[in-house]
Amino acid sequence: MAIFARLQRLWRGFLGIFISGIEERHPEALMEAARQEFRDRIAQYNMALARMAGIAERLKSQIKGKTVKAQELERRILANHAAGNMELAGSLARELQELKADLTTDTQELSETEEAYQANLRQAKVVQKEFEDKIRRLERQLSEVKVKEAQAEAAGALGNVAFRIGDMGDTMKSVEEILSKRYEVSAGKARVARDMVDLEAVQEKETERKALEQQALAEFLAGQGIQAGTGVEAPPVTDKEIGPAPREKTTEPGA
Repeated sequence: MAIFARLQRLWRGFLGIFISGIEERHPEALMEAARQEFRDRIAQYNMALARMAGIAERLKSQIKGKTVKAQELERRILANHAAGNMELAGSLARELQELKADLTTDTQELSETEEAYQANLRQAKVVQKEFEDKIRRLERQLSEVKVKEAQAEAAGALGNVAFRIGDMGDTMKSVEEILSKRYEVSAGKARVARDMVDLEAVQEKETERKALEQQALAEFLAGQGIQAGTGVEAPPVTDKEIGPAPREKTTEPGA
């Protein structure tokens, strides 16, 4: 029996450690469990309040009915007294006395029930408000914890990345050497292509192009009656128009 009890305690200990680990990793599940537990308790509390409210309503109905009956008894007492039925009037008066005593008791119970109902209703509202405030505080705290955990995780990741970059010196050096060689090869090809160009032929073609441009300009200015190089118009020629000379009309025979 002693060994069985020790094993049982040991099992409960392992189970408690396992559950505690799950709770630490999933606080949202704990919060949801707390919400459900609170909802269950509030439901039970509301049922008790409903029973108390039902008692108050029943007392109100009893008081109303007994009040109407008391008024009816008062009318009957007065009528029988006026008619000389003293024995009946006395019996009704005794019944009215007991009825009024019941009314006093019912009224007192109704007042106490209403007071208790209102007090418990206020307490339920206060407890619910406190629970909601606490849940909001826990949610904010949980959000802050998640942010801090994310920051710590990012910082750890950056630390690991920086460490790996430091270890990649040889690889980076190889990349730099490859790029340098490619640049040298490209620059050499460009220089060879530039050196193989016949600069004298290029200059001759450029001089020829400029001479042709100036010749075309001189011919155009001469056609417009402007002396090349002066910008002053020559005397106008009356019988010459710009462009090709118009053809003379021929008169056909018999026109």
